[in-house]
Amino acid sequence: MRKPVIAGNWKLYKTRDEALALIEELAPLVTGVSNVEIVVAPVFTVLPTLPAALAGTGISLAAQDVFWEEEGAYTGEVSPRMLLDAGASHVIIGHSERRQYFGETEETVNKKVKASLKGALVPIVCVGETLDAREAGETFNVLERQIKGALAGLTETQFAPVIIAYEPVWAIGTGKVASDEQAQEAHAFIRGVVAGLLGKSAAEKVRILYGGSVKPENVKGLMSCNDIDGALVGGASLKGASFASIVRFGE
Repeated sequence: MRKPVIAGNWKLYKTRDEALALIEELAPLVTGVSNVEIVVAPVFTVLPTLPAALAGTGISLAAQDVFWEEEGAYTGEVSPRMLLDAGASHVIIGHSERRQYFGETEETVNKKVKASLKGALVPIVCVGETLDAREAGETFNVLERQIKGALAGLTETQFAPVIIAYEPVWAIGTGKVASDEQAQEAHAFIRGVVAGLLGKSAAEKVRILYGGSVKPENVKGLMSCNDIDGALVGGASLKGASFASIVRFGE
């Protein structure tokens, strides 16, 4: 059984005080949840503020990005060691917004994945097609390229901690959601690509999350699909009640 992961990507929202208030709201609402792994991903400046507030809640802390070098003359970057020092255990890599606005490539995603694994962080690796790519029938080609690029050079053992998040770019923040059938089809394809790269066992174990306007109203349908193992949640993770409802999708 693959333990579901519900991760909240807070993007460019929440100061330290606002983040603490959100955790104060969220934590009691997910008390006792043991069958779902819960992760929140604030901005870099908030990371060191949260470990004390998260202690004993069962909620893990993720960063939204990472650099592939441990240290050096890389102004503005943050290394895996620094993220661990700030209390993070996970890191989101290759989000479509990083690809769109900040020049993320398959090569840089791969470097970040390898550096994160070496630094004992759990990578949440994002893949997904644009609307143009989907309408042109290129969805599977895009996904295969992104997955092969992200995982290049990894052994099955190295890959074991990796989480993959499928986020169709056309559904992020738009209110549009892939249908359960579209999402399942993409997730099954991703699992097949992993099987081809790293073997059937690795593919069966890897957790693949869906992201793209996930809400309490649609999470149950998505989570009923065989190959969907959780969600990477954007806007709905910014309020404790809505995020807790998604975490408790099975109740």
